[in-house]
Amino acid sequence: MTAPPKSFEDVDIWQKAHDFVLGVYRLTDEFPKHELFCLTSQLRRAAISIPANFAEGFRKESKRDKVRFYGIAIGSLEECRYYLRLANDLGYGDTRFLKESLEEVSRMLTRYSQAIRASF
Repeated sequence: MTAPPKSFEDVDIWQKAHDFVLGVYRLTDEFPKHELFCLTSQLRRAAISIPANFAEGFRKESKRDKVRFYGIAIGSLEECRYYLRLANDLGYGDTRFLKESLEEVSRMLTRYSQAIRASF
Protein backbone atom coordinates (compact mmCIF):
# COMPACT_ATOMS: atom_id res chain seq x y z
CA MET A 1 0.00 0.00 0.00
CA THR A 2 1.32 3.40 -0.96
CA ALA A 3 1.60 6.10 1.69
CA PRO A 4 -0.53 9.18 1.02
CA PRO A 5 1.37 12.19 -0.30
CA LYS A 6 2.68 14.52 2.42
CA SER A 7 2.73 17.60 0.21
CA PHE A 8 0.95 18.85 -2.88
CA GLU A 9 4.36 18.68 -4.57
CA ASP A 10 4.26 14.88 -4.25
CA VAL A 11 1.09 14.60 -6.36
CA ASP A 12 1.50 13.88 -10.09
CA ILE A 13 -1.33 16.28 -10.96
CA TRP A 14 0.45 19.20 -9.33
CA GLN A 15 3.78 18.27 -10.93
CA LYS A 16 2.24 18.10 -14.41
CA ALA A 17 0.34 21.36 -13.84
CA HIS A 18 3.57 23.03 -12.71
CA ASP A 19 5.34 21.78 -15.85
CA PHE A 20 2.46 23.24 -17.87
CA VAL A 21 3.04 26.64 -16.23
CA LEU A 22 6.73 26.51 -17.10
CA GLY A 23 5.78 25.74 -20.71
CA VAL A 24 3.35 28.67 -20.75
CA TYR A 25 6.10 30.99 -19.56
CA ARG A 26 8.42 29.77 -22.32
CA LEU A 27 5.69 30.22 -24.96
CA THR A 28 4.61 33.67 -23.78
CA ASP A 29 8.21 34.91 -23.69
CA GLU A 30 7.94 34.84 -27.49
CA PHE A 31 4.61 36.74 -27.70
CA PRO A 32 4.64 40.25 -29.18
CA LYS A 33 5.45 42.94 -26.62
CA HIS A 34 2.08 44.61 -27.21
CA GLU A 35 0.47 41.50 -25.64
CA LEU A 36 2.40 41.84 -22.37
CA PHE A 37 -0.53 43.31 -20.41
CA CYS A 38 -3.20 41.35 -22.22
CA LEU A 39 -2.86 37.80 -23.53
CA THR A 40 0.55 37.13 -21.95
CA SER A 41 -0.66 38.25 -18.54
CA GLN A 42 -4.03 36.48 -18.81
CA LEU A 43 -2.57 33.16 -19.94
CA ARG A 44 0.12 33.18 -17.28
CA ARG A 45 -2.36 34.10 -14.55
CA ALA A 46 -4.78 31.35 -15.55
CA ALA A 47 -1.98 28.78 -15.87
CA ILE A 48 -0.58 29.62 -12.43
CA SER A 49 -4.04 29.29 -10.95
CA ILE A 50 -4.20 25.56 -11.82
CA PRO A 51 -1.38 24.26 -9.58
CA ALA A 52 -1.93 27.05 -7.02
CA ASN A 53 -5.56 26.10 -6.44
CA PHE A 54 -4.66 22.42 -6.38
CA ALA A 55 -2.07 23.18 -3.69
CA GLU A 56 -4.57 25.20 -1.66
CA GLY A 57 -7.22 22.52 -1.93
CA PHE A 58 -4.76 19.79 -1.01
CA ARG A 59 -4.50 20.98 2.60
CA LYS A 60 -8.18 21.73 3.12
CA GLU A 61 -9.77 19.57 5.79
CA SER A 62 -13.24 19.14 4.35
CA LYS A 63 -13.92 17.28 1.14
CA ARG A 64 -16.27 20.07 0.03
CA ASP A 65 -13.48 22.64 0.36
CA LYS A 66 -11.09 20.38 -1.54
CA VAL A 67 -13.58 19.91 -4.38
CA ARG A 68 -14.28 23.67 -4.48
CA PHE A 69 -10.59 24.53 -4.99
CA TYR A 70 -10.15 21.73 -7.52
CA GLY A 71 -13.18 23.14 -9.34
CA ILE A 72 -11.51 26.56 -9.48
CA ALA A 73 -8.40 24.88 -10.92
CA ILE A 74 -10.55 23.19 -13.57
CA GLY A 75 -12.12 26.55 -14.45
CA SER A 76 -8.66 28.07 -14.89
CA LEU A 77 -7.71 25.10 -17.01
CA GLU A 78 -10.61 25.81 -19.36
CA GLU A 79 -9.58 29.46 -19.50
CA CYS A 80 -6.09 28.32 -20.58
CA ARG A 81 -7.63 26.11 -23.22
CA TYR A 82 -9.17 29.19 -24.84
CA TYR A 83 -6.04 31.35 -24.51
CA LEU A 84 -3.95 28.65 -26.19
CA ARG A 85 -6.47 28.51 -29.02
CA LEU A 86 -6.32 32.30 -29.37
CA ALA A 87 -2.51 32.35 -29.31
CA ASN A 88 -2.43 29.66 -31.99
CA ASP A 89 -5.00 31.46 -34.16
CA LEU A 90 -3.02 34.70 -33.85
CA GLY A 91 0.14 32.89 -34.95
CA TYR A 92 1.99 33.58 -31.70
CA GLY A 93 3.52 30.11 -31.47
CA ASP A 94 2.99 26.40 -31.69
CA THR A 95 0.65 25.45 -28.86
CA ARG A 96 0.17 21.76 -29.68
CA PHE A 97 2.47 20.44 -26.96
CA LEU A 98 0.89 22.69 -24.32
CA LYS A 99 -2.60 21.65 -25.43
CA GLU A 100 -1.63 17.99 -25.00
CA SER A 101 -0.14 18.73 -21.60
CA LEU A 102 -3.28 20.60 -20.59
CA GLU A 103 -5.48 17.70 -21.70
CA GLU A 104 -3.49 15.33 -19.50
CA VAL A 105 -3.82 17.62 -16.48
CA SER A 106 -7.53 18.01 -17.22
CA ARG A 107 -8.13 14.25 -17.25
CA MET A 108 -6.14 13.71 -14.07
CA LEU A 109 -7.68 16.60 -12.16
CA THR A 110 -11.22 15.70 -13.23
CA ARG A 111 -10.78 12.08 -12.08
CA TYR A 112 -9.21 13.19 -8.80
CA SER A 113 -12.02 15.64 -8.10
CA GLN A 114 -14.70 13.11 -9.05
CA ALA A 115 -13.19 10.51 -6.71
CA ILE A 116 -13.35 12.92 -3.80
CA ARG A 117 -16.89 13.97 -4.71
CA ALA A 118 -17.98 10.31 -4.89
CA SER A 119 -16.69 9.72 -1.36
CA PHE A 120 -19.07 12.29 0.22
